[in-house]
Amino acid sequence: MRLSRWFVLVGVLSVAVPATPAEQEWRSLFNGKDLTGWDTWLGVPHGKGKDQLIGLNKDPIGVYSVVDVDGKPAIRISGQVWGAITTTEEFENYHLKFEFKWGEKKWPPREKQKRDSGLLYHCVGPQGAQGSYWMRSQELQIQEGDVGDYYPVAGGVADVEVVRGKGPATYKKGGEKVTVPSKEIGGRVVKSVDGEKKGEWNTVELFVVGRTSVHVVNGKVNMVLTESRQTVKGKDEPLTKGKLQLQSEGAEVFYRNIAIRPITKIPDEYLGE
Repeated sequence: MRLSRWFVLVGVLSVAVPATPAEQEWRSLFNGKDLTGWDTWLGVPHGKGKDQLIGLNKDPIGVYSVVDVDGKPAIRISGQVWGAITTTEEFENYHLKFEFKWGEKKWPPREKQKRDSGLLYHCVGPQGAQGSYWMRSQELQIQEGDVGDYYPVAGGVADVEVVRGKGPATYKKGGEKVTVPSKEIGGRVVKSVDGEKKGEWNTVELFVVGRTSVHVVNGKVNMVLTESRQTVKGKDEPLTKGKLQLQSEGAEVFYRNIAIRPITKIPDEYLGE
């Protein structure tokens, strides 16, 4: 009897023990059915005046939708009007992971240019701060041949280790530390390696802890930012948390398997240490 009760007690205790962090980390940001958890934003359509701004949660031509692609649900962004979908939540200290694939459609004024979108993170302040389209943020570029590039948006600032040559500076671990944007560097840093798979689904990861962030494309680290900050009334302030945006920027693109988990440390292998 005592032995039986002991086994029962052990069973109860084993059930009551909380799951390990690895078992409870990942949380989906896309339910596969609709855009619950996201706001839509559309700026001024190409060729229109400022009074034609579409704005928040208004999508008269279906720029944002949920569709089936390759047998699985995905968020479709047509790109026809520039803007973004934005998480309703803010995030800090996390590992984000998702997949993207290019569609076929392209729209003015980029109908003859590379397909373009982007992940904006640490998004703060008003919608449409840059050009009526995007919030103040840091950008992990999603553009054909340029996935992982860094752009500061509407007052975002960061330090990056680079090598300089002709054209934009390129990220290089151990290189010269520069501030972006700046007069000397401009407003872009090119990724160190091109990990994009043409015409296929690509996996993008973002690691963020404190003021450091790491861009990873198909398992390859190609950008590390440090001292993330924002310029507010001429002064720098830390920029370490905010919402996430996926851009609509002239090209059809699909996103799926969007998930996030909290972390307290970026693994050393992603920092090149």
